[in-house]
Amino acid sequence: MKIWLDGKLVSREEAKVSVFDHAVLYGDGCFEGIRAYNGRVFKLRSHLDRMFDSADRIRLKPPYSKDELASAIRATLEANNLTDGYIRLVFTRGVGTLGLNPFKCPTAGCFIITDFIQLYPDELYRDGMAVITAKRPRIPMKCLDPAIKSLNYLNNILAKIEAIEAGVLEAIMLNTDGWVSECTGDNIFMIKDGRIYTPPTAAGILHGITRQFVMRELAPALKIPIEEKMMKLDDLFKADEVFLTGTAAEVIGVSKMDDTTIGSGMVGPLTAKLTEAFRERV
Repeated sequence: MKIWLDGKLVSREEAKVSVFDHAVLYGDGCFEGIRAYNGRVFKLRSHLDRMFDSADRIRLKPPYSKDELASAIRATLEANNLTDGYIRLVFTRGVGTLGLNPFKCPTAGCFIITDFIQLYPDELYRDGMAVITAKRPRIPMKCLDPAIKSLNYLNNILAKIEAIEAGVLEAIMLNTDGWVSECTGDNIFMIKDGRIYTPPTAAGILHGITRQFVMRELAPALKIPIEEKMMKLDDLFKADEVFLTGTAAEVIGVSKMDDTTIGSGMVGPLTAKLTEAFRERV
């Protein structure tokens, strides 16, 4: 496997980040998860725009341009003979002191990994997946802007541990006011009476690229009305269908939440249409 590290393709064994990099010491940096399908990178410009927005919000100067990174991503895929795969693009704050001051890290780092990923087994896409509601809420927006896809994912990881210990693979996270926000790694949607709803930015969500694709392209193409709406857990429990979206997850239906069966207890018909449409498009 070849890793693109600060301008060079190196072996996996050579791909190292300094222990003095603030990404290691403080989770100081940002990242994107991207997919390639049939030799083409899905929504690459949207991912690069979000990456640079994250960097700007934490006042990290990207070490390369968007065009340079687009070329580097394609070169890394080619070096690993991948036409379908998962891409992880990372900016690190760079090597600095043991103190918190990020401006003592003069040069940001960058690396690109291309590999395979499968978050959930195939049968869950067919039959639907069970999820729980995490006891741990999302960090409030005033404390950490959810629009920043930062390297500090501990809030999500602790909620993910709750899910795994409960015997499922994903957890719904509420904000501190009790509104549905998102899952540990996916955005969430519900369908009621033929209409799709998803939490808005105000609920404390990451602006998902796949979420945007469903909202702006897939649902309109299928003539399914869709809107953003603040939701409580009870809304989800009473939904006809619930599904999740994410770069790695793609589109996957939810069959059970906590102890409540959603709809028929299987993947709903509109979720199935969206999943099929997604796969056709990619």
